[in-house]
Amino acid sequence: MADLNEAELVRRVAAGDRAAFDELYRRTSPWMTVRLRRRCADDDVVADVLQETYLAVWRAAGSYAGSVTGGSAVGWLWTIAANRLVDALRRRARQERVLTIALIETTAPAAEDEVMANRVGQDLEQALLRLPPELRQVLQAMVLDGLSVRQTSVLLSMPEGTVKTRARRARIALREALS
Repeated sequence: MADLNEAELVRRVAAGDRAAFDELYRRTSPWMTVRLRRRCADDDVVADVLQETYLAVWRAAGSYAGSVTGGSAVGWLWTIAANRLVDALRRRARQERVLTIALIETTAPAAEDEVMANRVGQDLEQALLRLPPELRQVLQAMVLDGLSVRQTSVLLSMPEGTVKTRARRARIALREALS
């Protein structure tokens, strides 16, 4: 196993070779842990991400197309780990937000505030529904789901420039509808 490169190890993992997986883990987990720790100081999150990454590698090794695309196996592994880290940080932020909201002292809003909030919410909802579907999709992915332009581009299978253009057009249309 020592004479095989990482790409060959991934291909063997795709075939179900446990020894190849063990070797791939032995070679790549130390540097991956270091890279993850540079981006996240929480050792528990790093350990979870590392575990999720290698679980994903075991399950999806067959999707590695490095020999066809010219991509490296190490780059493929890092992409999986980076995506898992982003997901973990988003989950943690959502949980912290929920805890913060639960701890805030609740007071009854003034009747005027409730009426205005309802009206603004309804106006926004109507404005969103009037947007063309392609603009609404981009806005939902970027604003509501919190995805980057690149992630939205991959999700919706369109060029990044198109994502940016549609996001701008959607914001302009919403601004006009709400003014």
